[in-house]
Amino acid sequence: MLFDYEVLRLIWWALLGILLIGFAVTDGFDMGAAALMPFIGKRDEERRVIINTVGPVWEGNQVWFILGGGAIFAAWPALYALSFSGFYLAMFIVLFALILRPVAFKYRSKRDGAKWRRNWDWALFISGAVPPVIFGVAVGNAMVGVPFYYTDELRPMYEGTLFGLLNPAALFCGIVSIAMILMHGAAWIVLKTEGEIAARARRIGFYAALASVVLFALGGAILSFGWLGGYVLTSTADWAGPSYPLAKSVEVARGAWLANYMNVPLLAIVPALGFIGLAGAAVGFKTGGVERLTLLASGTGVAFIIATVGVTMFPFILPSTIMPDHSLMVFDASSSRNTLRNMLISVIIFLPLILGYTAWVFHVMRGKVTEDGIAKSSHAY
Repeated sequence: MLFDYEVLRLIWWALLGILLIGFAVTDGFDMGAAALMPFIGKRDEERRVIINTVGPVWEGNQVWFILGGGAIFAAWPALYALSFSGFYLAMFIVLFALILRPVAFKYRSKRDGAKWRRNWDWALFISGAVPPVIFGVAVGNAMVGVPFYYTDELRPMYEGTLFGLLNPAALFCGIVSIAMILMHGAAWIVLKTEGEIAARARRIGFYAALASVVLFALGGAILSFGWLGGYVLTSTADWAGPSYPLAKSVEVARGAWLANYMNVPLLAIVPALGFIGLAGAAVGFKTGGVERLTLLASGTGVAFIIATVGVTMFPFILPSTIMPDHSLMVFDASSSRNTLRNMLISVIIFLPLILGYTAWVFHVMRGKVTEDGIAKSSHAY
């Protein structure tokens, strides 16, 4: 039963979401902290404190990004081919920004000049702010649809441009993404620092959490009032059939993205948990409550905002604006049954190891980062 083709497709759809959530929750606070660092750190010593809160863990956190890309490549090759080619320039910008982070970490303290360090501080800002915006824009385009179609030989043809991705809905999703990542980064800084640094992070985090609540609610209103059209399957789906994206009928309809919630009202718990997480983070920032609970609430908000997108779009993965019938869906865009089965066995073996290693690293690196501690450490950034 576990290795039935339709079950494997559902499992890998869920695993892809888990990997993306893992990346957003772990590397998200790294990026948020880097984006906030020039504004929260007023002195060089304070900025070094913020850098050293993420310095020991960012490489491990970025593993989730690699895993997500690998999962798309192996489990959803059609999605990989279209997204990584159609969004090529956008992905190149993301990779450039991510490459800036380790370079800035290594080179910032090589010289004592204020201008030198300030320039690397802004490089860190770019490395933290740009990827969340672009990832949010990518999610927005997935919901709006992407201009592609398949030829009779099943060759994917993408007809979009980089600037075509910057539509209003996608830019809105980019704003939602950066707001929640800034909130999450602030929660991490509060947990790992003390004094004025933590106080400034708490103030910024509160407003970022409020902005996330408002923007998330506005996104729900946009869908509820039908201001953003969705996609609906109008033919019978063969969940156990071969991956052939041309054997179905799809229509664009107002309010279609709410169909899953209408059919299964219990799914409303997913966006509800997103709101609860965001609200809990805002309360934690405002009251100065338990710092770990604030970070947990922030991470919950981030996780369930992403999960809401997946639940809303299911079973669609990447709709087509040119030929809706050619849209990629869970049941017609996956790898073969044997590939999904063998990969699942690998995940069952190795994912617990990754989780255990990650937990061990955070346990070892627990505690506050202070200016005195950095001054005494020869390994600090």
